[in-house]
Amino acid sequence: MTIRSSIVTAACALLAASVPSPLPAQATAVDPDTVRAGRFDLGRMWTFEHAPAQYFSQTYGFAADSSWFARARMAALRIPGCSASFVSPNGLIITNHHCARGGVTAVSRPGETLLDSGFVARSLNEERRIPGMWADQLLAAEDVSEEVFAAQDRALTDAEREQARRSASAAVQTRLRQRYAAPGDSIWVQVAPLYGGGRYSAYVFRRFTDLRLVVAPEVLVAFFGGDPDNFTYPRYDLDFTILRVFGADGQPVRSPDYFRWGATGVPEGDVVFVIGNPGATSRLTTMAQLDVHRELFSPTQSRFLTSRLRAMEAYRQAGPAEAEAANIRNRMFGLANSLKVVNGQLAALYDPVIAARRRDAERQLLDSIRARRDLQGRYGRLIERLADVQRQRLQLRTPYAAFSQLLSGAAGSAVLRRAWYHSRLAGASSESTAFYQGALRAVSDNPPALEQRLLALQLADVGAAYGVGDRLTRAVLAGRSPEDVAAEVVGATPLTRAAGAGNPPPPDDPAMRLVAALAPTMQAFQRDWERLSAAERELVAELGRARFAVYGSAIPPDGSSSPRIADGVVRGYEYNGTLAPPFTTFHGLYDRFFSHGTGSDWDLPYRWRRPPAGLDLGTPLNFVSTADTYGGNSGSPAVTKDLTLVGLNFDRNVEGLVRGYIFLPERGRNVMVDVRAVQAALDHVYDADRIVKELLTGRLFRTEQEADAPPGA
Repeated sequence: MTIRSSIVTAACALLAASVPSPLPAQATAVDPDTVRAGRFDLGRMWTFEHAPAQYFSQTYGFAADSSWFARARMAALRIPGCSASFVSPNGLIITNHHCARGGVTAVSRPGETLLDSGFVARSLNEERRIPGMWADQLLAAEDVSEEVFAAQDRALTDAEREQARRSASAAVQTRLRQRYAAPGDSIWVQVAPLYGGGRYSAYVFRRFTDLRLVVAPEVLVAFFGGDPDNFTYPRYDLDFTILRVFGADGQPVRSPDYFRWGATGVPEGDVVFVIGNPGATSRLTTMAQLDVHRELFSPTQSRFLTSRLRAMEAYRQAGPAEAEAANIRNRMFGLANSLKVVNGQLAALYDPVIAARRRDAERQLLDSIRARRDLQGRYGRLIERLADVQRQRLQLRTPYAAFSQLLSGAAGSAVLRRAWYHSRLAGASSESTAFYQGALRAVSDNPPALEQRLLALQLADVGAAYGVGDRLTRAVLAGRSPEDVAAEVVGATPLTRAAGAGNPPPPDDPAMRLVAALAPTMQAFQRDWERLSAAERELVAELGRARFAVYGSAIPPDGSSSPRIADGVVRGYEYNGTLAPPFTTFHGLYDRFFSHGTGSDWDLPYRWRRPPAGLDLGTPLNFVSTADTYGGNSGSPAVTKDLTLVGLNFDRNVEGLVRGYIFLPERGRNVMVDVRAVQAALDHVYDADRIVKELLTGRLFRTEQEADAPPGA
């Protein structure tokens, strides 16, 4: 599979999102003054330390007691950037294919392209260890706010408060590691700020570091529809991968807490619970903060992502083999995904109904604070003070446009990052030296031709922000084009390669000269920006304390990549003047394939192009629910009231992109792979009998022959 021009075409079209299209007539006809916030506008990403037991029990008619939440917590897992879950007592885990895509590439041997061909381990010995992969199991979740507050509230300055928070967090980590550690365990404790620092929770994880690839479908069927279908529904993706956790003894770990396999699925109208680690949302921000998102953050990110995708596509078109070797395909997947998110959120920021609901929620909070004497004096002016900080942020829009993405690792210039870190090392403290040295080591190489394009774009960003006649632009470009300057720098500096970046280049190195020209202005911007950020952090934390004092845990915190459980109902929805069904099937996958044809984003791997014998095309493939999910929920298990696994969360629809700022279940849906499709593929396409039987029986089969043997043989 190759990235086709559809990604860049979409990127170019979506650039216009910085000036959103007119809203539908019905949206513009609404009187904002009559709009009121909904009960769940701020979300249903519930925490385990404040588990919504009563709400779940009353709403869905079952006993959601502490043991139920414990079983849900222990069977779910966190993996790098995603979520996963145990599905057998023998360390078998399942997640999305796109969450393990890098691991599939990492275990490919010379001559193999497992992303394209797929992988099935026919025996336990054939399961391949993925370097650097880990999985965290949540052993405990504990609210430690009072410990942290007791320390920080004695401090007199912002710096002292930050140090007090760090010391208190370290003490909590030490205490909990000692409590939960057992011989041979690798215990990790995360102290996470919630409500912007208005509360603190400690999460105790057991970390597994020997994860092995068991089954991975081909990327064509796992990412069926490519970027055009991303964040859409109906969908037809077989986005799953099966891994296994091994212990220090080289054997599969015992995992008594796991989700039973839901071979019969879930019907429309039933509740599902999605357990995972949703990424950062901005639902608790103030209206003034949202103004900065709309006017500054999102437009800048949209322009950056669009231009870098164009550069990568141009590089890929010029040399497909070199681009594939440099893993440009996976990088473009990630950037295109981010671009759709940013533009969807930007559209939400211009939606007057969303703005009115958020404004009403802010008004209700402020009224509640001012109505209480114990809160009014301390918290009554927080929203005004936050608005003043945002006004000062907007005054920095020029340097923000020039420098905010300068050190981007996803699509930035490796040369510029390395030169910057080398320039910071001169005269740095011992602590800073360690940081910058680590940052240097983390910079990945770009192919020289792509590096030249990315560096030219960064220089063009500076010129566009400050203008051709500005002193900084003249110092950086000296009257030449960004492309000419980039070509000179890349052609002369050793910083294009990690091998040449270990030692400081001389001051006359062109990359170092470039950074020297940028440094005074960029450092001044960084100082001003960090001063405002520090002030904002303290105010946001205070507002979080006020919010918790008013509402308690009835309003969950913003997503923060910390463990959550969300509830929702399997349900279709209206879209494009028609109805989206709650489930799709393999029939739809083949309709898309035959309608678009080979070579399209809806192409299929060779062994899939004719429906395999025994595959029931009526098997549910994907389904949707109203559960509250976000980035980081990829791979999250969707389970029933009896904790049976029925789906794997892998996406949201376009209407759900507003979830960065508000949760609207009437609009958005989370999109999941149905485990019935996974089982059908394992059984009839990949002939993975030993895995199917393990999922259904919980028994470990070391070989296919052992799995195929009659009972008692």
